[in-house]
Amino acid sequence: MSQFTSIPLLHRTVRPEWIDYNGHMSEAFYVLAFGHATDALMIEAGLHSGYRESTGCSLYTVESHIRYLRDVPEGAHLAIRTRVLGAAAKKARFTHEMYVVPDASAEPGPDDAPVATTELLAVHVDQQAGRAAAFPDAIRARFGELTEAAPDWAGRSIAAVG
Repeated sequence: MSQFTSIPLLHRTVRPEWIDYNGHMSEAFYVLAFGHATDALMIEAGLHSGYRESTGCSLYTVESHIRYLRDVPEGAHLAIRTRVLGAAAKKARFTHEMYVVPDASAEPGPDDAPVATTELLAVHVDQQAGRAAAFPDAIRARFGELTEAAPDWAGRSIAAVG
């Protein structure tokens, strides 16, 4: 039984073009992998392509906070865990945790630490009107079903330089 039960893990493998001049995954590709996890969350919540086509609405990220915790080498197998932390009338808050795992379908172990994390705030947008719009009841209810407790690191800000 998976320790990750609300939303399926997203798996990716670090491609050669994701490697920077320091020999590890470039920061832009952490964002790309996390973006793919957000897309998977949208599908799980009912905000899939059919929804976007029929309503003209989508989820837009308006704020994020990424923590780069460990270097990730070329060829590493990634598993990304997503947690919904809550949703209100027009916005949702969620996190992604990235792990290096032994193969392309493995789950992180209970003692494995993430190599990167991100916390995001997203707004449901009516693309034609160009402004925030309320989630339909079914979507908000689905976010409610997916909501979990926040990890300890969520809600932190960047430390002041001093």
